[in-house]
Amino acid sequence: MLKRSLSRLLLGLIPALVLAPAASAQQYDIVIRNGRVLDGTGNPWYYADIAINGEKIVAIGDLSQATARRVIDAKGLYVAPGFIDTHSHASNGLASKELSAGHPLLAQGITTVLLNPDGGGPADLVDQRRKLEEHGLGLNAGLMVPHGSVRRAVIGTQDRAPTPAEMQEMKNLVRAGMEAGAFGLSSGPYYAPGSFAKTEELVELAKVAAEYGGAYSSHIRDEADYTIGLVAAVEEVITVAREARLRGVVTHIKALGPNVWGLSDSIVKMIDKARAEGVEVFADQYPYDASSTSLAAALLPRWAQAGGRKELEARLDDPATRARIRAEVVENLARRGGADRIKFARFTRDRSVEGKTLQQVADERQLDPADLTLQLVYGGTAPSIVSFNMNENDIATFMRQPWTMTASDGGLVRMGSGVPHPRGYGTFPRKIRRYVIEKGVVDLATAIRSMTSLPATVYRIPERGELRVGYVADIVVFDLDKIRDNATYGDPHQLSSGMVHVLVNGGFAIENGKLNESKLHGKVLTRSTEARRPVS
Repeated sequence: MLKRSLSRLLLGLIPALVLAPAASAQQYDIVIRNGRVLDGTGNPWYYADIAINGEKIVAIGDLSQATARRVIDAKGLYVAPGFIDTHSHASNGLASKELSAGHPLLAQGITTVLLNPDGGGPADLVDQRRKLEEHGLGLNAGLMVPHGSVRRAVIGTQDRAPTPAEMQEMKNLVRAGMEAGAFGLSSGPYYAPGSFAKTEELVELAKVAAEYGGAYSSHIRDEADYTIGLVAAVEEVITVAREARLRGVVTHIKALGPNVWGLSDSIVKMIDKARAEGVEVFADQYPYDASSTSLAAALLPRWAQAGGRKELEARLDDPATRARIRAEVVENLARRGGADRIKFARFTRDRSVEGKTLQQVADERQLDPADLTLQLVYGGTAPSIVSFNMNENDIATFMRQPWTMTASDGGLVRMGSGVPHPRGYGTFPRKIRRYVIEKGVVDLATAIRSMTSLPATVYRIPERGELRVGYVADIVVFDLDKIRDNATYGDPHQLSSGMVHVLVNGGFAIENGKLNESKLHGKVLTRSTEARRPVS
């Protein structure tokens, strides 16, 4: 038995012994040497060299004898797959000439973003792709089909179920998006008009995405106790995933507001139970205790928004209806912990309020916060806000789960534009600095997995998310001692630090800590055609 085992071991070594000299003698475009490799799978780091030709990783191992046009000495540094942001609002920025390089994203180590989350974004993905490619891209972008925009295109902002003909039209739009290479369907039943859709509508449209191997990502209907409650809202995602037979993602998972703090344990048990039953359920999360949305989305009841801006204004002009809306705004302020927990981020009509809390502005204007809210949203240009409403224990509980990915929920704006949530500048380094190094909530290999192979697996992003021969060379090389998010709630327009090299499709986006200003290496990605599931 011992001889047989030894023989098998020697036979297994023969290919490696034969191939090693050939590999070592080869000339490569780039070789990264002496780094601590975190391959993205969750394995602990190990020493290895990585060789790149063109866009692909072509060798991993001891390449000390190899030669290359460019050699990176990564001694003392960590080498990992490029980070994948599964929930990004960077579409408009990336489509602009000024911001197409995506520097705030690259500085975090992000090499791929998925766009059109929360059911928002263009319904025409072919046109969106054209706009994204017009000025080039500094990083890769994948698209989701946005349910809210699909519904708006067919039904408008009406609060009703679709007719059979309208349902077919919406299915056709989802199918067109999937045919254009989308990675799945995103929904936002928290927001109007997505909030007017019943679960059955979401299931039927998700079935179309499932035919193509797509996923379903949802800003759930209620992250607190606004309507159906947090537990029931997570159950809705599970229902869609189960009935449509596809991967369901509770996006930017959280327990929002004091009324639901502590429910993370129950949510984890629900998702674990569904997964034990064979339902593919996942989540993504940003590592902050504040969320961000518009003032109207946070505080106005959805029934008041049905029909769009003119309908809302007409309701606010009616004293009785305005009083009813105001009463619900008061309740929603309490759900979020009060007006002093809501800070204005951007408001094109009145820049003077940016960076101040709702309570501060209300005091300055001698108004009740609820009355100020109605005054500001009138006209349909409600300011965006940052809302401090989460509990650290819930953040840690969700983060520890093996099914939780990392996502920013951040945008891409001109430096100095308003006082936005810092997550657009700091999400990925913050998770490593605060929750790995400082708090020890997860270890480094687990955090990297949540940023790389897990999102690539969930969304079927081909040849990315791992350091593996044959995979695309989206690679980050970072200094663990220096990696940190510099963006704060008070001063968010600050790039993260610690990325020494960032490669996108084999090209340097960051080299020796400096952003590449001359060439963009990103592209619009499409879903793998091999992921399509036969219709049963």
